[in-house]
Amino acid sequence: MEELLIDNRGAWVKLVLNRPEAKNALTTPLLARLAMVLNRLAETRACRAVLITGAGDFAAGADIAEIETKGSAEAALDPRKAHWAAIRGFPKPMVAAIDGYALGGGLELALMADVIVLGASARVGLPESGLGLIPGAGGGQRLMALVGRIRAARLVLTGEILDAATAYDWGIGAYLAEGEALTLAETITEKLSHRAPLAMAAAKAALIAGEESALALAQERAAFEALMGSADKAEGIAAFRSRRKPEFRGQ
Repeated sequence: MEELLIDNRGAWVKLVLNRPEAKNALTTPLLARLAMVLNRLAETRACRAVLITGAGDFAAGADIAEIETKGSAEAALDPRKAHWAAIRGFPKPMVAAIDGYALGGGLELALMADVIVLGASARVGLPESGLGLIPGAGGGQRLMALVGRIRAARLVLTGEILDAATAYDWGIGAYLAEGEALTLAETITEKLSHRAPLAMAAAKAALIAGEESALALAQERAAFEALMGSADKAEGIAAFRSRRKPEFRGQ
């Protein structure tokens, strides 16, 4: 089964994460495929905007099986960093349509979009601390830029998951759909695809530069990599798999 569906709509392209049986958990191959496609679309003049969504849920985080056995040294050399950089570096307008869960890496992916549309069923959060980790792709920093330090700390430290209305009230989404996000997101992407391409690219680049110049993205990533080798991370994942409360020891 193709894990990334590509739907060319002429002036824009819809990309669908297609691992519904795993709630579209972002494996390294899936992330690599997404980055590769976006790199190609960046060079395709006919494509002026991209919409990212998921089959069923948006994306319920990273694939636990992949990170379970990784240590700090492997995390430091992780190819996912290059894939995330390619996604963030996509120069054209990117819209994320969130229905269902967007957790951990799934929310981090959505936060790299320029416009987030929340469906009524959307549930968003950064629950990595429950696994003895923190967001590893800039999610904590980008969330803080949107909602402020206090609310970002609430989500990152407690692992709380927000419903669609609360996420919209906090400023995580630009639009809140009455039903599914996809229909409204398609309309928005279509509109963006007909706006001046050079202006869209320049505006996006300036907004990202203004936001990220003040963010401690490198520090957050370094902390994530260090935690990958901790006993608490191993305990967190073991507890998650056993459906029990973890017993963290600060090791």
